[in-house]
Amino acid sequence: MPIISLMTDFGLKDGNVGVMKGVIWGICPQAQIADLSHTIQPQNVREAALILFRAAFYFPDDTVHMIVVDPGVGTARWPIAAQIGPQRYVCPDNGVLTMILERAGQEGWPVEIVHLDKPQYWLKEVSHVFHGRDIFAPSAAHLASGVPLHALGTPIHDAVKLALPKPQRTENGWRGEVIHVDHFGNVASNIRVEHLGSELSHKERIVVRVGGLEIRGLVNTFGERPEGELIALFGSTGNLIVSLVNGSAAARINAKIGDLFEIILP
Repeated sequence: MPIISLMTDFGLKDGNVGVMKGVIWGICPQAQIADLSHTIQPQNVREAALILFRAAFYFPDDTVHMIVVDPGVGTARWPIAAQIGPQRYVCPDNGVLTMILERAGQEGWPVEIVHLDKPQYWLKEVSHVFHGRDIFAPSAAHLASGVPLHALGTPIHDAVKLALPKPQRTENGWRGEVIHVDHFGNVASNIRVEHLGSELSHKERIVVRVGGLEIRGLVNTFGERPEGELIALFGSTGNLIVSLVNGSAAARINAKIGDLFEIILP
């Protein structure tokens, strides 16, 4: 059975997610729909790009990932669909595929992108403000049901990319920034395990600075320190995070996206 994942900033109060599922099932009744997230911060394309990157590759090949985080809906921004390596994507051309395309370049994956400009694959009536229902959902359903990507639109050579921050090596460590705060209040940085490499052999002496506080030493699990203590560790995605045992680190240190996040090496 074809799989379609859905990610939006719609929330679940107003029924918009359910309406899009109805459109999908009306075209591709055999589709299995996975709700990736509907609580992306409103209009936060960068957060959507990060969540998509963390999740997409755990899905089976040929999954169709439909992303509707679309602050430019109804403007000159294009609706697009893409085959990037083993996965397929339907979304606005606003940078949400940035990290996926970076991975494709690293892996040497083939990339095919089309502008969704064939109205026969949309709903008959298209609202200026709900392309998720009228363009993205039917296009994703047609793609999942076997319509070739090239039939859905005109080929384009590239997609919009976000300028994502990269960690910088310093004289005594790494300087990065906060890129995500999760449901538990864990504060994630753009510093990854591969940036430290062999320096992790002295992880008990590494110092992490964020929110005006210092955390000494890295741990492996949330349960290694007592409740209420701030800890630093690498999360399941390989990013260095600061966590509060059984609490919210973000609330404790008043962290927000873009805050300085530093590592001092021994």
